[in-house]
Amino acid sequence: MSEEKSLNFLEEIIDADLKSGKYSQIVTRFPPEPNGYLHIGHATSIVLNFGLTKKFGGYTNLRFDDTNPVTEETEYVESIKADVRWLGFEWKNELYASDYFDTLYEYAIKLIKLGLAYVDDSSSEEIAAMKGTPTEPGTNSPNRDRSIEENLDLFQRMRAGEFPDGSRTLRAKIDMAHVNMLMRDPILYRIKHAPHHRTADKWCIYPMYDFAHGQSDSIENVTHSICTLEFVPHRELYNWLIEKLEIYPSRQYEFARRNLTYTVMSKRKLLQLVNEKHVSGWDDPRMPTISGMRRRGYTAAAIREFCDRVGIAKRDNIVDVGLLEFCVREDLNKIAQRRMVVFDPVKVVITNYELDEEMIHSENNPEDPNGGEREIPFSGEIYIEREDFMENPPKKYFRLAPGQMVRLKSAYIIKCEEVIKDEAGNITEIRCTYLPNSKSGNDTSGVHVKGTLHWVSVKHAITAELRIYDRLFRVEDPSSEEGDFKDYINPNSLQVIHGAFAEPSLKTAKFDESYQFIRKGYFVLDKDSGTSGIIFNKTVGLKDGWKPGS
Repeated sequence: MSEEKSLNFLEEIIDADLKSGKYSQIVTRFPPEPNGYLHIGHATSIVLNFGLTKKFGGYTNLRFDDTNPVTEETEYVESIKADVRWLGFEWKNELYASDYFDTLYEYAIKLIKLGLAYVDDSSSEEIAAMKGTPTEPGTNSPNRDRSIEENLDLFQRMRAGEFPDGSRTLRAKIDMAHVNMLMRDPILYRIKHAPHHRTADKWCIYPMYDFAHGQSDSIENVTHSICTLEFVPHRELYNWLIEKLEIYPSRQYEFARRNLTYTVMSKRKLLQLVNEKHVSGWDDPRMPTISGMRRRGYTAAAIREFCDRVGIAKRDNIVDVGLLEFCVREDLNKIAQRRMVVFDPVKVVITNYELDEEMIHSENNPEDPNGGEREIPFSGEIYIEREDFMENPPKKYFRLAPGQMVRLKSAYIIKCEEVIKDEAGNITEIRCTYLPNSKSGNDTSGVHVKGTLHWVSVKHAITAELRIYDRLFRVEDPSSEEGDFKDYINPNSLQVIHGAFAEPSLKTAKFDESYQFIRKGYFVLDKDSGTSGIIFNKTVGLKDGWKPGS
């Protein structure tokens, strides 16, 4: 029996809370802002939040923290829901911070009445200057001592739309000398005359994230509000607001963000890549977005496995993208249908093959005992890879060469007899003979060869376009390099192969199926396929550059 996996630090906290009777069930939430597409970093949070409630009992809410109407769109809401479901999770409640705008407004009124919030006329630049530094205390706003009555009047007029954007804010009244600079009278509300994707023009003041976040958690009775490490300084304000408002005491816990080598995870930077056309869109297969990875052929199971292997920690880390590719390759090896595709074809004519054609049987997946077989048409003219033939081979070269024999995958042994070239000396045709009694599964030839080649029958081949993807950036951590991160984009991150030849079964390839192109890598049908032809994206190669423990 395998040793039971030890609990991570969050699981230990939850386990203790349940055993002590502090909670009868746990409630978590995944709270994305709908201002972009989810990426692999979000996948870690999704797997964590949903995984905890699955393991310990309880439920997870999907809550959209939609407090900034300028950057948020319904398109992003729908893409986020699709990504969470594709990863294999279902939320109990679909909620929005905007659901609570009325309640949050009443909370703000309560803070004003308690003398714990005030309307400030200072500009954003003036407020920043008042903050002080980590070693020097801030200075009080000249509006800090306004009366409760005046603050109530001004805040209600802010809501009524009397004042322009940026002219006033509502700030918490805490301590301008606080050691935590976020506690130096943080802004709770700002004026923004912009329509909201759900509330339209009802509001022209919007709560800041720090004000909406903890209170939304409390309204939903979230027991464990799990954030990344950059929110550690925010926890004190999170707790202060809950205490002063005397509402359900949700608790915030933090874990380390996981960045990935050879990419960027900042939504702002990803948006730049999209807007400046460095990639084709949010779902470009080179992007670290979940939609991009799905289009590239990464599986939900592989991403979940990656998140589990990476685990959670209390220190930020950058994870080798090779680990993600290892998880993808490991999953695809079990499920991908095997197919033969020739990328750079050269014609082979089998001079003694007398049949018009015959059907060769080949297994769909040797890893799957129930995977079955498919029929592949074979004829006297086939394509093989140009790199699988060498006119003057070195020793221990086991592919095709003059006078040398190889096996054709699931078919016959052939021997090279003659090489035909054009006037420029380029090989145009390789003439071979075959051993009729060497058919795979019924070989009585007694001949043993070390090389096996994939192939496609010339008259049955279908044409396909192949998109071969590499790392989007040339350096491991583009965000830490000098200058503009876009200077480090890999110019060879996409190579397109036109006119590859595929076995005819791929004519009916499905978008939700993965394929291993034998000896070449794993591929998936791209959404651009259609009347213009069949297009496949390379998901990952067959060779694994990452080893456990590396």
